Amino acid sequence: MHFYAGLERNRLQNIIRMLVLFVGCCSVMAFSVAQETVSDIEHLDPNMATQSPEGDWLWYDALSLGLEGQGWTELKEPYDRLPAKAEGVVRDAVWSLSRHSAGLAVHFVSDAQKISARWTLRSKNLAMPHMPATGVSGLDLYVRDGAVWRWIGAGRPDAQSNEKELVKALPKGQHEFLLYLPLYNGVTRLEIGVPPRSMLAKAPARPASHAKPICFYGTSITHGGCASRPGMAYPAILGRWLQRECINIGFSGNGKLEPELGELLAELDVAAYVLDCAPNLDPEQLKARIEPFIEALRKARPDTPIVLVENISYQAGYFIRRARKSYERKNKETRAAYERLVDKGVPGLYYLAGEKLLGNDGEATVDGTHPTDLGFIRMAEAFAPVLKACFEE
Repeated sequence: MHFYAGLERNRLQNIIRMLVLFVGCCSVMAFSVAQETVSDIEHLDPNMATQSPEGDWLWYDALSLGLEGQGWTELKEPYDRLPAKAEGVVRDAVWSLSRHSAGLAVHFVSDAQKISARWTLRSKNLAMPHMPATGVSGLDLYVRDGAVWRWIGAGRPDAQSNEKELVKALPKGQHEFLLYLPLYNGVTRLEIGVPPRSMLAKAPARPASHAKPICFYGTSITHGGCASRPGMAYPAILGRWLQRECINIGFSGNGKLEPELGELLAELDVAAYVLDCAPNLDPEQLKARIEPFIEALRKARPDTPIVLVENISYQAGYFIRRARKSYERKNKETRAAYERLVDKGVPGLYYLAGEKLLGNDGEATVDGTHPTDLGFIRMAEAFAPVLKACFEE
């Protein structure tokens, strides 16, 4: 009995030793992976920063961290959305709107326990009658919490040049951040402030499976009207949910499926194109423009998924017949063009019906057309499964 009990004790001790050794090895491996990740991060040199007179902040030019959401590098100004060569090629209204920083974001890592920002705006007009200054001209800060991005602070503008503390009392340790730029204003300069001896670094590269961005081309809704904060525009929401960079080519009132925009978009190597232009076109224009635009884009990019989006259901349309007929005619032409393209054998096309975008309770817009934050969440919920299907095939 004692002999067998001794064997059992020895066997148990060996198992415990093996478990301890295994856990130790896992800890070393985890530490090594963590060390490798940290070493891959490009830290900014504090000598690049400007110290505040009081000595409590080091100010870094955001451009030294790089920008997400830009499809081109040869720009007239560093916070533009279209390349310099587009000036004089696209219509003047499109060029002017492309100077807005919608969809641009700074992706960075820091161990700072508080973060500030200084930014100068292109226009002194901070807000619109139906859209607050926080969305038009403000900044919006998110932090990664595991697999989730959480809102953590906003820069509320009160002048053309602003200095605001975005967040304080952050937990100790390194954290990954996304700072979204204004939706309906341009930026001429942006600096990020952290306390002295705090680390500021470029974010690690996204994994290869998620390296290509999504390109959204559309109207004022794509542009971000009327989100309360830059991070609440539907392309930004989808970027966080799908863990991808997003390029916002939304132009308020001017998403018109023009050939010159198609040629520019064809230059981008992206994971998918989303065409959300129906609200800016009448039924005849949709009938004339959808097929040539998509066929040219498909010729340039044979394998890139293209999502064609119907007109939203204007909220008054559930009660007022005239409002309903206006978008039903457009969606009929959009659907017919899509079906003709499919019949021609054009591959990689996806379709999103407008009735799914805002819900049917009338509670999702500012003015019956432009979404509130609730409306943008509903839009993102409608887009997400379609985009996931694009990436899975």
